[in-house]
Amino acid sequence: MTNPARSPAQSADKSGPRDIVVEDVLPNPPEKVWRALTTAELIGRWLMPNDFEPVVGKRFTFTSRPIGDWDGIVHCEVMEVVPQRRLVYSWKGGTDSNNAQANFASRLDSVVTWTLQPEGSGTKLRMVHTGFRLPQNDFAYDAMSPGWRRHIGQISEIAAAL
Repeated sequence: MTNPARSPAQSADKSGPRDIVVEDVLPNPPEKVWRALTTAELIGRWLMPNDFEPVVGKRFTFTSRPIGDWDGIVHCEVMEVVPQRRLVYSWKGGTDSNNAQANFASRLDSVVTWTLQPEGSGTKLRMVHTGFRLPQNDFAYDAMSPGWRRHIGQISEIAAAL
Protein backbone atom coordinates (compact mmCIF):
# COMPACT_ATOMS: atom_id res chain seq x y z
CA MET A 1 0.00 0.00 0.00
CA THR A 2 1.29 3.45 -0.85
CA ASN A 3 1.83 5.82 2.07
CA PRO A 4 -0.80 8.58 1.71
CA ALA A 5 1.69 11.19 2.88
CA ARG A 6 3.99 10.37 -0.05
CA SER A 7 3.44 11.58 -3.56
CA PRO A 8 3.99 8.99 -6.33
CA ALA A 9 7.06 10.93 -7.49
CA GLN A 10 8.50 10.87 -3.98
CA SER A 11 7.79 7.13 -3.63
CA ALA A 12 9.77 6.42 -6.80
CA ASP A 13 12.65 8.81 -6.04
CA LYS A 14 15.04 7.16 -3.60
CA SER A 15 17.84 9.69 -3.97
CA GLY A 16 16.50 13.12 -2.97
CA PRO A 17 14.82 14.81 -0.03
CA ARG A 18 11.24 13.99 0.91
CA ASP A 19 8.56 15.92 2.76
CA ILE A 20 5.55 14.77 4.77
CA VAL A 21 2.43 16.76 3.91
CA VAL A 22 -0.83 16.31 5.82
CA GLU A 23 -3.88 18.49 5.28
CA ASP A 24 -7.41 18.31 6.62
CA VAL A 25 -10.39 20.55 7.32
CA LEU A 26 -11.16 20.53 11.03
CA PRO A 27 -14.59 21.50 12.38
CA ASN A 28 -12.89 23.77 14.94
CA PRO A 29 -12.35 27.55 14.58
CA PRO A 30 -8.76 28.73 13.95
CA GLU A 31 -8.36 30.23 17.44
CA LYS A 32 -8.99 26.83 19.08
CA VAL A 33 -6.76 24.96 16.64
CA TRP A 34 -4.06 27.58 17.26
CA ARG A 35 -4.29 27.03 21.02
CA ALA A 36 -3.90 23.26 20.50
CA LEU A 37 -0.79 23.92 18.36
CA THR A 38 0.84 26.52 20.62
CA THR A 39 0.07 25.61 24.25
CA ALA A 40 2.78 23.36 25.71
CA GLU A 41 0.41 21.35 27.89
CA LEU A 42 -1.98 20.76 24.98
CA ILE A 43 0.88 19.83 22.60
CA GLY A 44 1.95 17.27 25.20
CA ARG A 45 -1.45 15.61 24.86
CA TRP A 46 -1.26 15.09 21.10
CA LEU A 47 2.49 14.89 20.44
CA MET A 48 5.14 14.79 23.18
CA PRO A 49 6.10 16.46 26.45
CA ASN A 50 7.73 19.81 25.64
CA ASP A 51 8.63 23.30 26.81
CA PHE A 52 7.23 25.13 23.77
CA GLU A 53 6.35 28.84 23.72
CA PRO A 54 5.14 30.59 20.54
CA VAL A 55 7.98 33.12 20.49
CA VAL A 56 10.35 33.49 17.53
CA GLY A 57 13.83 32.38 18.57
CA LYS A 58 12.58 30.28 21.49
CA ARG A 59 14.53 27.03 21.74
CA PHE A 60 12.52 24.12 23.04
CA THR A 61 12.56 20.34 23.17
CA PHE A 62 10.21 17.44 22.64
CA THR A 63 10.93 14.36 24.74
CA SER A 64 10.36 10.90 23.30
CA ARG A 65 11.48 7.35 23.96
CA PRO A 66 15.22 6.90 23.36
CA ILE A 67 16.12 4.73 20.34
CA GLY A 68 19.59 3.22 19.93
CA ASP A 69 22.18 5.87 20.75
CA TRP A 70 19.60 8.66 20.40
CA ASP A 71 18.52 10.13 23.74
CA GLY A 72 14.91 10.72 22.62
CA ILE A 73 15.24 14.51 22.65
CA VAL A 74 14.11 16.54 19.64
CA HIS A 75 15.77 19.96 19.67
CA CYS A 76 13.68 22.72 18.11
CA GLU A 77 13.61 26.46 17.61
CA VAL A 78 10.60 28.61 16.74
CA MET A 79 11.30 30.25 13.38
CA GLU A 80 8.02 32.02 12.56
CA VAL A 81 4.78 32.85 14.38
CA VAL A 82 1.78 34.47 12.72
CA PRO A 83 -1.02 34.00 15.27
CA GLN A 84 -3.87 31.81 14.06
CA ARG A 85 -2.23 31.59 10.59
CA ARG A 86 1.27 30.08 10.55
CA LEU A 87 3.77 28.40 12.86
CA VAL A 88 7.23 27.20 11.79
CA TYR A 89 9.87 25.46 13.90
CA SER A 90 13.04 23.49 13.32
CA TRP A 91 13.08 19.79 14.30
CA LYS A 92 16.46 18.20 15.00
CA GLY A 93 16.90 14.75 16.45
CA GLY A 94 18.65 11.43 16.08
CA THR A 95 22.36 10.84 16.31
CA ASP A 96 25.29 10.58 13.92
CA SER A 97 26.33 7.25 15.46
CA ASN A 98 23.08 5.72 14.18
CA ASN A 99 23.59 6.90 10.59
CA ALA A 100 25.13 3.59 9.52
CA GLN A 101 22.56 1.39 11.30
CA ALA A 102 19.96 0.86 8.56
CA ASN A 103 18.76 4.46 9.01
CA PHE A 104 17.70 3.69 12.59
CA ALA A 105 17.40 6.99 14.52
CA SER A 106 19.89 8.68 12.19
CA ARG A 107 20.39 12.45 12.39
CA LEU A 108 17.34 14.40 11.19
CA ASP A 109 17.62 18.15 10.58
CA SER A 110 14.20 19.29 9.40
CA VAL A 111 11.48 21.94 9.60
CA VAL A 112 7.79 21.68 10.55
CA THR A 113 5.36 24.25 9.14
CA TRP A 114 1.75 24.56 10.26
CA THR A 115 -0.65 26.68 8.19
CA LEU A 116 -4.19 27.51 9.31
CA GLN A 117 -6.85 28.91 7.03
CA PRO A 118 -10.46 29.67 8.04
CA GLU A 119 -12.90 27.46 6.17
CA GLY A 120 -16.57 28.04 6.99
CA SER A 121 -16.86 27.61 10.76
CA GLY A 122 -13.79 25.38 10.77
CA THR A 123 -10.09 25.44 9.86
CA LYS A 124 -8.11 24.06 6.98
CA LEU A 125 -4.97 22.78 8.71
CA ARG A 126 -1.85 21.91 6.72
CA MET A 127 1.33 20.45 8.18
CA VAL A 128 4.50 20.14 6.10
CA HIS A 129 7.53 18.42 7.61
CA THR A 130 10.48 19.03 5.27
CA GLY A 131 14.06 17.86 5.17
CA PHE A 132 14.03 14.05 5.18
CA ARG A 133 17.20 12.96 3.34
CA LEU A 134 17.32 9.66 1.51
CA PRO A 135 18.22 7.01 2.32
CA GLN A 136 19.51 8.27 5.70
CA ASN A 137 16.08 9.33 7.06
CA ASP A 138 13.92 6.55 5.56
CA PHE A 139 13.24 5.09 9.00
CA ALA A 140 12.08 8.43 10.45
CA TYR A 141 10.05 9.26 7.35
CA ASP A 142 8.24 5.92 7.34
CA ALA A 143 7.56 6.09 11.10
CA MET A 144 6.45 9.74 11.16
CA SER A 145 4.27 9.83 8.02
CA PRO A 146 1.29 7.95 9.51
CA GLY A 147 1.92 9.55 12.91
CA TRP A 148 1.35 13.10 11.67
CA ARG A 149 -2.03 12.09 10.17
CA ARG A 150 -3.11 10.66 13.55
CA HIS A 151 -1.94 13.82 15.29
CA ILE A 152 -4.19 16.01 13.12
CA GLY A 153 -7.18 14.06 14.43
CA GLN A 154 -5.95 14.44 17.99
CA ILE A 155 -5.54 18.19 17.52
CA SER A 156 -9.16 18.40 16.38
CA GLU A 157 -10.35 16.46 19.44
CA ILE A 158 -8.39 18.73 21.79
CA ALA A 159 -9.59 21.89 20.02
CA ALA A 160 -13.20 20.67 20.30
CA ALA A 161 -12.84 20.44 24.07
CA LEU A 162 -11.54 24.01 24.47
